[in-house]
Amino acid sequence: MRITRAEVEHVGRLARLALSDEELDSLTGEMDAILDYVEQLKTLDTEGIVPTAHAVPMENAFRADEVKPGFTPEQALSNAPDAAESAFRVRRVIE
Repeated sequence: MRITRAEVEHVGRLARLALSDEELDSLTGEMDAILDYVEQLKTLDTEGIVPTAHAVPMENAFRADEVKPGFTPEQALSNAPDAAESAFRVRRVIE
């Protein structure tokens, strides 16, 4: 085993987990299996393989930014229940 029970206990304490003895034994074996798999991956020849963030090519699905005319202050305030000069008037909420 490359990872010890003491190391798993230490990580558990850092994560503020209360692990039982059975959980510690189980996690030690599981973490060791993960590390074994990582070692297997290290042996693969990845020369010439381009690193990718996605398995399939992705394109931006957003529309292009275009400048469009906005509302005039009069248009923006036309449906306001209460307006004062060129601003929305709201009820006072802080006493």
